[in-house]
Amino acid sequence: MNADASVIAVQGHRGSIQSGLYNGGNTGNYGSVPFASRDDQPNKRIAVPVRVEPKVFFANERTFLSWLNFAIVLGSLALGLLNFGDSTGKIAGAAFTVIAMFVMIYALMLFQWRADRIRRRDAGPYDDRRGPIVLVVVLISAILVNFYLRFVYSE
Repeated sequence: MNADASVIAVQGHRGSIQSGLYNGGNTGNYGSVPFASRDDQPNKRIAVPVRVEPKVFFANERTFLSWLNFAIVLGSLALGLLNFGDSTGKIAGAAFTVIAMFVMIYALMLFQWRADRIRRRDAGPYDDRRGPIVLVVVLISAILVNFYLRFVYSE
């Protein structure tokens, strides 16, 4: 069995044997040897190639582009703070720039990881459970630092 095939169990079907599908539709015993019952035979394993739909690859690419869209919006916000903000805004802009760069790198790594698993036809979930949580925690932390600096070091 190769890596490009999955294994499924095939159950014997008594109805198709008894209805004569295996002997040309002839249900009589006209000198033919009777079929053995499938109840005494174990389940057979048949290798069936798994076809990966193109929509799976496109969904991975769509998710990657969605992460990049978010990173670009965050980077634009950071660029505006760096160029037009005061000292507190520049600190917040630098923090948001670092976060945006981290999100871009993370999105690329996640895209490559999923594409590799899809290409190898690995089973299992491709979802990311920790990434969005970490992103939200980091963004909330950056916003809280921005508020803290704004109220403590206000001019």
